[in-house]
Amino acid sequence: MARALIDALVDHGVHEVFGLPGDFALPFFRHLEQNADRLPLYTLAHEPGVGFAADAAARWHGGPSVACVTYGAGALNMVNPIAGAFSEKSPVVVISGAPGVDEAGRGLLLHHQVRTLDSQLRIYREITCDQAVLDDPHRAPAEIARVLRSCREQSRPVYIEVPRDRVDAPCEPVVPLPPSSWEPAAVNACADEVMARLFEASRPVLLVGVEVRRFGLEGRVAELASRLGMPVATTFMGRGLLAESAAPLVGTYMGLAGRPEVRAVVEESDGLLMLGVLMSDTNFGVSGERVDPRATMVAADRGVRVGFHVYPDVPLDALIDALLERCAGRAAPAEGRVASALPVPPRGLVADAAAIHPRDIAAALNDLFDETEPMPVASDMGDCLFTAMDMVHTPLVAPGYYATMGFGVPAGLGISAASGRRPLVMVGDGAFQMTGWELGTCARNGWAPIVVVFNNASWEMLRTFQPEAGYNDLDVWPFARLAEGLGGRGYAVTTRADLKAALAAARADESRFQLIDIAIPRGAISDTLARFVGAIKGANRPPGTR
Repeated sequence: MARALIDALVDHGVHEVFGLPGDFALPFFRHLEQNADRLPLYTLAHEPGVGFAADAAARWHGGPSVACVTYGAGALNMVNPIAGAFSEKSPVVVISGAPGVDEAGRGLLLHHQVRTLDSQLRIYREITCDQAVLDDPHRAPAEIARVLRSCREQSRPVYIEVPRDRVDAPCEPVVPLPPSSWEPAAVNACADEVMARLFEASRPVLLVGVEVRRFGLEGRVAELASRLGMPVATTFMGRGLLAESAAPLVGTYMGLAGRPEVRAVVEESDGLLMLGVLMSDTNFGVSGERVDPRATMVAADRGVRVGFHVYPDVPLDALIDALLERCAGRAAPAEGRVASALPVPPRGLVADAAAIHPRDIAAALNDLFDETEPMPVASDMGDCLFTAMDMVHTPLVAPGYYATMGFGVPAGLGISAASGRRPLVMVGDGAFQMTGWELGTCARNGWAPIVVVFNNASWEMLRTFQPEAGYNDLDVWPFARLAEGLGGRGYAVTTRADLKAALAAARADESRFQLIDIAIPRGAISDTLARFVGAIKGANRPPGTR
């Protein structure tokens, strides 16, 4: 059964497994190790890192990646990362070892058991879109096929539980299921209405979100934007989308928290087509009411809403293909529709003895990318992510909606495994204290990310909401010195001149991970975070107050 499951994972586009073994999972890990030539296994230090790394790899591939752990203490450690993957539509396959079927009938409580033996399954039903317990090898092929199809079609996590005494049971191969059916007439009617609205509009705009990447549609969306001559904005969660295309990008829309010129393009549109956009507070800068629903068309979650018309069960890829067919050979209906290029990000760091502000970090990283080429970026939550909004447009993975801390470092390792490229990791000191220790696995796996730590000895984003709270203070940890013990190289940076020199040295050394510990004065926050906090405070004011 283990071999049937591994074969099915490969057939469904899985490229790697991240894991942490435990006794209930050891029989399955034995099979993973035996198949590492076609499905590499990367073991990390703690289950949250396993979940975050698999999430990032799935985002990179636009297809499933695997997080494999043991029962109870292992899988329950991974609930938060998988909850984030569910929220942000990332197709992670959770595989958990479990007590053997025969063990369950002995009447004894088993170690790692919480309340009942199926407590873990019931918890994971809340944060995955499909589940299977492979306790019957005869049913297993059909259950595996169903669950993996759900993972790909819904782009959300799924859960597979493998009792340890069934791993070596005889099992038939898994036959992949065909895609779920949809009604072509409904897709055609929807595409006709969308095109009619776009060509009637005087200011049509595309706003693209995470589903465009999750389903591998960036190339087709870029072609659609070019054929229609429409400007394209990304959402906060979709930052980095179409970065390697020729689409007419205008920037990232963040409502009141974003740049005014991008807000104007989106909010003044009379034909706003949102493709794969998650309708969340962070995507709209807590100002969703600034977008007129009567002028919008939203395609997400296998459905489309055109104004007040709803088309259920219309897959995003089918809609985009239908739109491409309808605009083939047609010129854009008006000249001059494409807006100006992306806002010019800060560059030209002044390498002097001044203290470092987040905008200096953005400028320094943009200078670095100009000298080499843009790197894929993994960002944690906090001002590091808001600073990334001032960087050149490059592929980015980040928990922009679920907003969990601890994502950045293991996500960078996931990108290393999935892409074979060297990533840049942006992380705050608070988040680094949670999962930064996963860098100790880099040497074993041949990874050499550049890690930039925003160190203000504080949970600074939280401080912006409660400046007087002393519990937001953190101790100063010597991250640069700790890097050496984890097998990397560290740099303690206090001035802009230090920052420039550290980045140059880090770029030149690809033999190990590089950690740049940047001291930032408390209270120094990015302009984007300042706007975001102002928007939230304004939205939460009682009516009639200022």
